[in-house]
Amino acid sequence: MSVLSQINMNNIPNHVAIIMDGNGRWARQQGHERLFGHAVGVEAVRETLKAAAQLGVKYLTLYAFSTENWSRPKEEVDGLMDLLVRTISNEVEALNKDEVKLMSIGNVQGLPEDCRNELRQAEEATAHNSKVNLVLALNYSAKWEITQAVREIAGCVAEGKITPKEINEETLENYLSTKGIPDPELLIRTSGEHRISNFLLWQIAYSEFYFCDKLWPDFQQEDFYSAILNFQNRERRFGMVSEQLK
Repeated sequence: MSVLSQINMNNIPNHVAIIMDGNGRWARQQGHERLFGHAVGVEAVRETLKAAAQLGVKYLTLYAFSTENWSRPKEEVDGLMDLLVRTISNEVEALNKDEVKLMSIGNVQGLPEDCRNELRQAEEATAHNSKVNLVLALNYSAKWEITQAVREIAGCVAEGKITPKEINEETLENYLSTKGIPDPELLIRTSGEHRISNFLLWQIAYSEFYFCDKLWPDFQQEDFYSAILNFQNRERRFGMVSEQLK
Protein backbone atom coordinates (compact mmCIF):
# COMPACT_ATOMS: atom_id res chain seq x y z
CA MET A 1 0.00 0.00 0.00
CA SER A 2 1.45 3.39 -0.99
CA VAL A 3 1.84 6.17 1.55
CA LEU A 4 -0.36 8.44 -0.56
CA SER A 5 -3.27 5.99 -0.44
CA GLN A 6 -3.17 6.05 3.38
CA ILE A 7 -3.54 9.82 3.66
CA ASN A 8 -6.85 11.22 4.88
CA MET A 9 -7.64 13.97 2.38
CA ASN A 10 -10.00 15.54 4.94
CA ASN A 11 -7.15 16.18 7.37
CA ILE A 12 -4.52 18.01 5.32
CA PRO A 13 -2.54 20.79 7.06
CA ASN A 14 -3.31 24.20 5.64
CA HIS A 15 0.28 25.36 6.04
CA VAL A 16 3.50 23.34 5.96
CA ALA A 17 6.89 24.94 6.63
CA ILE A 18 10.20 23.29 5.70
CA ILE A 19 13.79 23.82 6.78
CA MET A 20 15.60 22.57 3.67
CA ASP A 21 18.84 21.31 5.20
CA GLY A 22 21.69 19.23 3.83
CA ASN A 23 22.48 20.62 0.37
CA GLY A 24 26.13 21.21 1.14
CA ARG A 25 26.70 17.84 2.81
CA TRP A 26 24.95 16.08 -0.07
CA ALA A 27 27.26 17.77 -2.57
CA ARG A 28 30.37 16.82 -0.59
CA GLN A 29 29.22 13.20 -0.48
CA GLN A 30 28.96 13.29 -4.28
CA GLY A 31 32.43 14.78 -4.61
CA HIS A 32 31.22 18.26 -5.62
CA GLU A 33 31.40 21.78 -4.23
CA ARG A 34 28.62 22.81 -1.85
CA LEU A 35 26.92 25.05 -4.41
CA PHE A 36 26.20 22.00 -6.58
CA GLY A 37 23.97 20.66 -3.79
CA HIS A 38 21.98 23.89 -3.71
CA ALA A 39 21.40 23.66 -7.46
CA VAL A 40 20.23 20.04 -7.23
CA GLY A 41 18.05 20.98 -4.26
CA VAL A 42 15.89 23.09 -6.59
CA GLU A 43 14.45 19.85 -8.01
CA ALA A 44 13.47 18.78 -4.49
CA VAL A 45 11.59 22.07 -4.20
CA ARG A 46 9.70 21.29 -7.41
CA GLU A 47 8.81 17.79 -6.22
CA THR A 48 7.66 19.04 -2.82
CA LEU A 49 5.55 21.77 -4.38
CA LYS A 50 3.87 19.21 -6.64
CA ALA A 51 3.10 16.99 -3.66
CA ALA A 52 1.73 19.91 -1.64
CA ALA A 53 -0.50 20.98 -4.52
CA GLN A 54 -1.77 17.44 -5.03
CA LEU A 55 -2.82 17.17 -1.38
CA GLY A 56 -4.38 20.62 -1.23
CA VAL A 57 -1.85 22.31 1.07
CA LYS A 58 -2.56 26.03 0.69
CA TYR A 59 0.69 27.46 2.10
CA LEU A 60 4.18 26.02 1.71
CA THR A 61 6.94 28.05 3.38
CA LEU A 62 10.56 27.23 2.58
CA TYR A 63 13.54 28.47 4.59
CA ALA A 64 15.66 29.48 1.61
CA PHE A 65 18.27 31.85 3.10
CA SER A 66 18.73 32.94 6.70
CA THR A 67 20.37 36.09 8.02
CA GLU A 68 23.07 33.82 9.47
CA ASN A 69 23.86 32.42 6.02
CA TRP A 70 25.71 35.65 5.14
CA SER A 71 28.56 34.37 7.34
CA ARG A 72 29.25 31.51 4.91
CA PRO A 73 32.21 31.75 2.48
CA LYS A 74 31.72 34.64 0.02
CA GLU A 75 31.97 32.33 -2.98
CA GLU A 76 29.07 30.22 -1.72
CA VAL A 77 26.93 33.23 -0.83
CA ASP A 78 27.53 34.85 -4.22
CA GLY A 79 26.70 31.58 -5.92
CA LEU A 80 23.51 31.24 -3.88
CA MET A 81 22.38 34.72 -4.84
CA ASP A 82 23.05 34.00 -8.52
CA LEU A 83 21.18 30.68 -8.25
CA LEU A 84 18.28 32.43 -6.57
CA VAL A 85 17.98 34.98 -9.38
CA ARG A 86 18.16 32.35 -12.13
CA THR A 87 15.76 29.97 -10.38
CA ILE A 88 13.10 32.59 -9.73
CA SER A 89 13.31 33.85 -13.29
CA ASN A 90 13.12 30.35 -14.77
CA GLU A 91 10.22 29.15 -12.63
CA VAL A 92 7.65 31.91 -13.23
CA GLU A 93 6.07 30.19 -16.23
CA ALA A 94 5.74 26.90 -14.35
CA LEU A 95 4.32 28.65 -11.27
CA ASN A 96 1.63 30.29 -13.37
CA LYS A 97 0.82 27.01 -15.11
CA ASP A 98 0.35 25.31 -11.74
CA GLU A 99 -1.56 28.23 -10.19
CA VAL A 100 1.15 28.92 -7.60
CA LYS A 101 1.41 32.34 -6.00
CA LEU A 102 4.94 33.33 -4.99
CA MET A 103 5.39 35.28 -1.75
CA SER A 104 8.37 36.20 0.41
CA ILE A 105 9.09 36.96 4.06
CA GLY A 106 12.22 38.36 5.69
CA ASN A 107 14.47 41.35 5.19
CA VAL A 108 14.13 41.33 1.41
CA GLN A 109 15.57 44.84 1.20
CA GLY A 110 18.86 43.40 2.42
CA LEU A 111 19.20 41.19 -0.66
CA PRO A 112 21.23 42.25 -3.74
CA GLU A 113 19.33 44.49 -6.14
CA ASP A 114 19.06 41.89 -8.91
CA CYS A 115 17.54 39.41 -6.44
CA ARG A 116 15.02 41.97 -5.23
CA ASN A 117 14.04 42.84 -8.79
CA GLU A 118 13.55 39.23 -9.89
CA LEU A 119 11.60 38.47 -6.74
CA ARG A 120 9.34 41.49 -7.14
CA GLN A 121 8.65 40.69 -10.80
CA ALA A 122 7.87 37.05 -10.00
CA GLU A 123 5.53 38.01 -7.16
CA GLU A 124 3.69 40.44 -9.43
CA ALA A 125 3.49 37.90 -12.26
CA THR A 126 2.00 35.20 -10.01
CA ALA A 127 -0.16 37.42 -7.79
CA HIS A 128 -3.38 36.23 -9.45
CA ASN A 129 -2.77 32.53 -8.69
CA SER A 130 -4.67 30.86 -5.86
CA LYS A 131 -4.01 27.11 -5.74
CA VAL A 132 -0.87 27.17 -3.57
CA ASN A 133 0.97 30.02 -1.85
CA LEU A 134 4.72 29.36 -2.04
CA VAL A 135 6.38 31.49 0.63
CA LEU A 136 10.16 31.93 0.44
CA ALA A 137 11.90 32.95 3.67
CA LEU A 138 14.80 35.05 2.35
CA ASN A 139 17.34 36.88 4.49
CA TYR A 140 15.07 35.79 7.31
CA SER A 141 15.48 35.11 11.00
CA ALA A 142 12.77 34.90 13.61
CA LYS A 143 14.73 37.03 16.08
CA TRP A 144 15.08 39.75 13.44
CA GLU A 145 11.38 39.51 12.61
CA ILE A 146 10.23 39.78 16.24
CA THR A 147 12.70 42.60 16.96
CA GLN A 148 11.39 44.55 13.96
CA ALA A 149 7.82 44.03 15.12
CA VAL A 150 8.59 45.25 18.63
CA ARG A 151 10.43 48.28 17.24
CA GLU A 152 7.46 49.25 15.04
CA ILE A 153 4.98 48.75 17.86
CA ALA A 154 7.16 50.87 20.17
CA GLY A 155 7.14 53.59 17.52
CA CYS A 156 3.33 53.48 17.40
CA VAL A 157 3.19 53.79 21.19
CA ALA A 158 5.56 56.77 21.09
CA GLU A 159 3.34 58.44 18.48
CA GLY A 160 0.24 57.82 20.57
CA LYS A 161 -1.36 55.48 18.01
CA ILE A 162 -1.65 52.68 20.55
CA THR A 163 -1.31 52.34 24.32
CA PRO A 164 0.76 49.63 26.03
CA LYS A 165 -2.40 48.12 27.53
CA GLU A 166 -3.84 47.61 24.04
CA ILE A 167 -0.92 45.45 22.94
CA ASN A 168 -1.78 41.74 22.71
CA GLU A 169 -0.79 38.69 20.66
CA GLU A 170 -2.82 39.86 17.68
CA THR A 171 -1.01 43.20 17.76
CA LEU A 172 2.38 41.54 17.45
CA GLU A 173 1.17 39.17 14.72
CA ASN A 174 0.05 42.14 12.64
CA TYR A 175 3.64 43.43 12.57
CA LEU A 176 5.33 40.14 11.65
CA SER A 177 6.50 39.28 8.13
CA THR A 178 3.83 36.59 8.07
CA LYS A 179 0.90 38.94 8.60
CA GLY A 180 -2.10 37.42 6.84
CA ILE A 181 -0.49 33.98 6.60
CA PRO A 182 -1.85 31.26 8.92
CA ASP A 183 0.58 29.61 11.33
CA PRO A 184 2.06 26.32 10.07
CA GLU A 185 0.51 23.17 11.49
CA LEU A 186 3.52 21.13 10.42
CA LEU A 187 7.25 21.93 10.37
CA ILE A 188 9.56 19.58 8.46
CA ARG A 189 13.34 19.58 8.74
CA THR A 190 15.59 17.41 6.61
CA SER A 191 19.15 16.08 7.11
CA GLY A 192 18.58 14.51 10.53
CA GLU A 193 19.28 17.71 12.47
CA HIS A 194 16.87 18.44 15.34
CA ARG A 195 17.04 22.23 15.49
CA ILE A 196 14.72 25.13 14.64
CA SER A 197 17.57 27.40 13.49
CA ASN A 198 15.83 30.71 14.18
CA PHE A 199 12.86 29.91 11.93
CA LEU A 200 9.29 31.10 12.59
CA LEU A 201 9.76 30.98 16.37
CA TRP A 202 6.48 32.80 17.08
CA GLN A 203 4.45 31.01 14.41
CA ILE A 204 5.40 27.42 15.31
CA ALA A 205 4.15 27.63 18.90
CA TYR A 206 1.67 24.81 18.21
CA SER A 207 3.21 23.24 15.11
CA GLU A 208 3.94 19.53 14.89
CA PHE A 209 7.62 18.79 14.14
CA TYR A 210 8.78 16.13 11.68
CA PHE A 211 12.49 15.38 11.32
CA CYS A 212 13.63 13.51 8.23
CA ASP A 213 17.09 11.92 7.99
CA LYS A 214 17.34 12.49 4.23
CA LEU A 215 19.46 15.36 2.95
CA TRP A 216 17.36 17.91 1.09
CA PRO A 217 18.38 16.98 -2.52
CA ASP A 218 17.15 13.42 -1.81
CA PHE A 219 13.76 14.58 -0.49
CA GLN A 220 10.99 13.29 -2.77
CA GLN A 221 7.20 13.49 -3.00
CA GLU A 222 6.93 10.21 -1.09
CA ASP A 223 8.87 11.77 1.81
CA PHE A 224 6.43 14.68 1.91
CA TYR A 225 3.52 12.24 1.96
CA SER A 226 5.18 10.38 4.86
CA ALA A 227 5.43 13.62 6.82
CA ILE A 228 1.74 14.35 6.23
CA LEU A 229 0.73 10.82 7.26
CA ASN A 230 2.82 11.12 10.42
CA PHE A 231 1.09 14.43 11.16
CA GLN A 232 -2.32 12.82 10.76
CA ASN A 233 -1.45 10.08 13.25
CA ARG A 234 -0.78 12.57 16.03
CA GLU A 235 -3.20 13.90 18.62
CA ARG A 236 -3.17 17.69 18.66
CA ARG A 237 -4.48 18.78 22.09
CA PHE A 238 -3.59 22.50 22.29
CA GLY A 239 -3.37 22.33 26.09
CA MET A 240 -6.44 20.14 26.54
CA VAL A 241 -6.59 16.45 27.52
CA SER A 242 -7.49 13.58 25.21
CA GLU A 243 -10.91 13.13 26.76
CA GLN A 244 -11.87 16.69 25.88
CA LEU A 245 -11.08 16.11 22.23
CA LYS A 246 -13.31 13.04 22.14
